[in-house]
Amino acid sequence: MPRFVQVDDWIFEIKTVRALRVDEYGKPYTAIANLTVNGDNAYIDGLLTRENEKFNRKDYEAFHQFCQQMKVKQAHFDRFKNNKLIAERVDVKPIKVVAAAVKQTTILKLVR
Repeated sequence: MPRFVQVDDWIFEIKTVRALRVDEYGKPYTAIANLTVNGDNAYIDGLLTRENEKFNRKDYEAFHQFCQQMKVKQAHFDRFKNNKLIAERVDVKPIKVVAAAVKQTTILKLVR
């Protein structure tokens, strides 16, 4: 996913994203977060979930995949652990690109 789009003499750069956990856009969502991208880093804040709806492993993987697509190297966020606010940082590994298999064709030439 490109981080910028050029239209005429203007370049529009993606810097801030609002993330919603919902099956279909426009429907009521169960979680929301803001992401700010600065260079190789993403800063995640404002994460709110509905009552009794926790941020789970599937949610973490979705954020991780988004950061990979944005070519982010580190994601920063705060969370509560034992009723204390802790700053966390996660390294984001780049998406592995699988090289297209080279099609090999055997050509036999009959010589007399």
